[in-house]
Amino acid sequence: MTAGPSLEAKRLLTYLSAGLTDESIAREFGVSERTIARRIGRLQEALGAQTRFQLGVQASRQGWL
Repeated sequence: MTAGPSLEAKRLLTYLSAGLTDESIAREFGVSERTIARRIGRLQEALGAQTRFQLGVQASRQGWL
C-alpha cells in the first residue's frame, strides 16, 4: 500500500485517530466489528505496524492522515 490509502482506508484511519471504538466504526461503515478488525489488521500489515499505535505513527509518516 505504498501508493496511498483507498478512500475507505483513509476514512477508517481518520475514525481510529479520532478515538472511535471498533463498534462505533463498524456502525459508521455498516459492517461487523470483526470486519473492521480485519481491515485494521490489513492496514497494519501493509504498513508494517504491530500495534494500532504504530499504525497511526506509520500512517502519519506516510502522509495518510
